[in-house]
Amino acid sequence: MTPSPVFEHTDPRLGTFTLRTLDPAADAGLLHGWVTHPKASYWMMQGADEAEVAAEYRRIHEHPHHDAFIGLHEGRPAFLAERYDPSRVELEGLYPARPGDVGMHFLCAPTDTPVHGFTLAVITVVMEFCFADPHVRRVVVEPDVRNAAVHALNAAVGFEIVEQLAKPEKDAYLSVCTRERFEAARIALAARAVQGVTR
Repeated sequence: MTPSPVFEHTDPRLGTFTLRTLDPAADAGLLHGWVTHPKASYWMMQGADEAEVAAEYRRIHEHPHHDAFIGLHEGRPAFLAERYDPSRVELEGLYPARPGDVGMHFLCAPTDTPVHGFTLAVITVVMEFCFADPHVRRVVVEPDVRNAAVHALNAAVGFEIVEQLAKPEKDAYLSVCTRERFEAARIALAARAVQGVTR
């Protein structure tokens, strides 16, 4: 039985995006293809087999401060999203946590037919999902310093780089986005989209 959606967002150009809770057993095969793909090198699971992927997402599923979700576009699995408490997962002891902080990761499924603007739409959906919780004041992320593509996406939705951190597995840019910065970025993106249509 397919889990019920926990969040839905409609992009005016690309259609409906939904999130459902990830099932570590049922979704392991799907996830394995995504996280071991060459384009997912920053996910750091390149050499994992399907059992190891299932075990990792079972650990996340059972963790009290970490959740994972399958994202669907028009009903088809299209991306992976994670939400976590950065003061207890990923960034514990590494930054000055504030009440209302939430962390997130996202990964788009590999495709041979990329759609312009799709990844930006996905990160926007994940941010909408995080801020749908009224207690969330900031989204905090820690991407690899070498991941130029995600830095550009983060900036587009309102993130600011705060500092560089040396994590055990990577050098990362601690970046934060307040609710207010996300709202301002979202308005700016919508205005640019309208300009693109009317030109």
